Amino acid sequence: MLSRRSLLGLSGSLMAGAMLRPLLAATPSPQAPAFSLFTKHLVGLPYDQLAETVAELGFKGVEAPVRKGGHVEPARVEEDLPKLVEAFKKCGVAITLMTTDINTVNAADRTEKVLRTGAALGIPSYRMKWYAYAAGKSPWAQLDEIKPQLRDLVALSREVRILPGYQNHSGAKYVGAGVWDMALLMKDYRPDELSWNFDFFHAMVEGGLSWPNELALARDHVSMVYYKSFQWEGRVPVGCPLSEGSVGKDSVALLRKSGYAGPVCLHVEYLKGKVTDPGALQAAVAATRKDFATLRQWWA
Repeated sequence: MLSRRSLLGLSGSLMAGAMLRPLLAATPSPQAPAFSLFTKHLVGLPYDQLAETVAELGFKGVEAPVRKGGHVEPARVEEDLPKLVEAFKKCGVAITLMTTDINTVNAADRTEKVLRTGAALGIPSYRMKWYAYAAGKSPWAQLDEIKPQLRDLVALSREVRILPGYQNHSGAKYVGAGVWDMALLMKDYRPDELSWNFDFFHAMVEGGLSWPNELALARDHVSMVYYKSFQWEGRVPVGCPLSEGSVGKDSVALLRKSGYAGPVCLHVEYLKGKVTDPGALQAAVAATRKDFATLRQWWA
């Protein structure tokens, strides 16, 4: 549910500057957040090497892909997820969130097995798969169709005691790209029942100058924020190192002034090829180290 402060802000000017007022009114968060690393760019490494690499980079937490093509395939979640958790644990790293292909309760995605296994291993939250709009059909009708799917998923997650999170993506097919549509669905739930994994890359692609509006809409339900950046090549946003793109320190300042003190996750998604390619691991480590230094500087 949006707070009264956010609603008052939304009723005013839609310019980005006007949206700063409700967020800046909160008590600033003085402390640095807990930083995690999304390990998508390290998929393919043996578990022990993966955990050692993450620990050497200075992270205490990870967002780990537990989905098709990830570190753990859903079909093998009972066998392989405990091994992944144990490998990280040996290096002092915890899985703070698992990335999944789950947005409904169904047998095909092994929804219940994946969530129950993760929760039993102490993983506190998971990222949902996005919902997609079908062309030529009313968006309002499609949002109504999503409601019962979301209701059942939240109910199962509540029973299992694991928090679902929804990431905003940019693009016309994604529910939640402009944030408002998913925010309308999310307002029926408490932040400890359904949350946002708020992505500044996609918010700034979609929002342009008005991205603080998107943050204001999501803010009360944000459980984690994602950092990666992009440059425009014509009309296409292309990923780039964090220090070289459109996402900047102003987003950190706004978060801190809003009182946000939750986890922050670094995404390094602009690298090409597989981490098992010759020289790719060294490049991935160097890129991650550089982006992490930028992110920590922004939060200093």
